[in-house]
Amino acid sequence: MTILSRKGARLPSDARERAKALSRQAVAAGDSSAWFEPLYQQADGNVDGVPWADDRPNPMLVDWLDSNPGDLGRILVVGCGLGEDAEALAPRATSIVAFDLSATAIEWCQRRWPESRVEYVVADAANPPVTWRGSFDFVFESYTLQALLDPQRSAVMRQLPRLLAADGRLLLQCRGRDDDADVDGPPWPLSRNDLRPLEGDLTLDRFEDLHDPMEPEVRRFRVLYRRSSPA
Repeated sequence: MTILSRKGARLPSDARERAKALSRQAVAAGDSSAWFEPLYQQADGNVDGVPWADDRPNPMLVDWLDSNPGDLGRILVVGCGLGEDAEALAPRATSIVAFDLSATAIEWCQRRWPESRVEYVVADAANPPVTWRGSFDFVFESYTLQALLDPQRSAVMRQLPRLLAADGRLLLQCRGRDDDADVDGPPWPLSRNDLRPLEGDLTLDRFEDLHDPMEPEVRRFRVLYRRSSPA
C-alpha cells in the first residue's frame, strides 16, 4: 500500500516502521540519537517521510500559547525538526533559536522558512554550545527525550536546566506512562520518575496528564518547570 505525499510523490505507508528500524539500529550501535540524520536524508524533501511532521505546530503547544499570552523573551527550541513549532513560537519571542542534531533537517528548515526570524542551527542537545548557558528565558522541548535512551537521554536532561536564565521556564511535552508500565519503543513514553531528575535543578510549576485529542489512545504529559536560581 502507498500514500500520496503533499508534493505528489508516492511514499511507502510504513514510514513509521522505517523510522523505528533506524532507531533500533542506532540503539544497537550504542547511540540512540544517531538515527535522526539518516531519517531526514531518506525523506529526501518529502514531509510525509518524517513521521512527526504534520505541516502544523504541535496542538498541545498551540493550546498552551493560547492559554498563556504575553512575551516569552529569548526562546530556544530543542530538536526543532522541520520548524513548525519554532515558527509558532516566533511571534512571542524577543529572539529565538531553534536547533536540531540533523544538518539535513536544519537545511530543510532554512529552505522552508526563508523569511523566518528564527535562527536555525545545527547543535547537539546532549552537548550544546557553552555560550548558550543561562541565555534563554523559555526553552521548549517536545518529543525529543522520548526518542532517546540512556546515556543520551540523561545527558540531554542534564543540559536542559543549564540553558535557562534565572527565572527561565522549560516547557516539556512527551508521551506519558505509569511508573510501572512496560516500555516499548521508539518512542519510549516517559513516567513521572523518568522526569524527576529535572527537579534537581528546576522547580515544577505544573504537571498535566493529557490525552491527545487527535489520538485518544495516546497519553501525553505537558510539564512546565522554572529555574529560580542563576544557571
